[in-house]
Amino acid sequence: MDVSFLGGPRPQRGVGVVAPFDFALDRELWRWVPDEVSLHLTRTPFVPVEVSLDLARLVSEHETLGEAVRALTAVAPEVVAYACTSGSFVGGTAGERAMCAAMTEAGALPAVTTSGALLEALAELGARRVALVTPYTVSVTRALEGYVAQAGVHVTGCAYMGLTRHIWRVPYRDVVAMARRAARPGSADALFLSCTNLPTYDVIPQLEAELRMPVISANQVTMWAALRRLGTRAVGPYQALLDAAARTGPVLPEEQQEGWS
Repeated sequence: MDVSFLGGPRPQRGVGVVAPFDFALDRELWRWVPDEVSLHLTRTPFVPVEVSLDLARLVSEHETLGEAVRALTAVAPEVVAYACTSGSFVGGTAGERAMCAAMTEAGALPAVTTSGALLEALAELGARRVALVTPYTVSVTRALEGYVAQAGVHVTGCAYMGLTRHIWRVPYRDVVAMARRAARPGSADALFLSCTNLPTYDVIPQLEAELRMPVISANQVTMWAALRRLGTRAVGPYQALLDAAARTGPVLPEEQQEGWS
């Protein structure tokens, strides 16, 4: 490693992240980030509302986004990402585009949202049929279905958990069980694991091998899209979105599949 004691640390590139006040998976976001990039996170103000369409609207108000982005500009990120799926699909595709415009106006820099990144990732994978897994209630889940339908993507299957709080505590085994309910091999072009508060990093390669389709998640697509704006790549071994060689992987051995039970 080339270290210069006179010049200080190597220059870093920054990604600004605006997250809802209840976001708890900072460490998962970092797992997709290469060494030369730093994440600068800020959160929306607390509101005493559980996960719902009402909360999604509150944490995505343009005034709230503008204040968060202006705060982030103090550390000079090169791109800003809004890391919330429901907050960026609640207004439909037009609402998502308006959010990006509001963030760009506030900080004079490129902006992405989780739901916008989802559509970008599906296009990258050539996926027109998608299965969905969400931790949400039925009403929030239906709003996600409507959002992808607006973009011309057909939902082939869906499984949801009905949670309104503490989503970050969901264990991997529950994520895997819901994925198996939502998607069967050949039924969809991709599976999307929604919500940036749902842990997903380690289950993606295993699910891709078992289901024989790309598996993408909210945090994954958010980091992928943001880092793409920097001209760099997200870090995610054996994840189809990030590695074209992983898009046709082997079937997971039965003994490994049983380990998720």
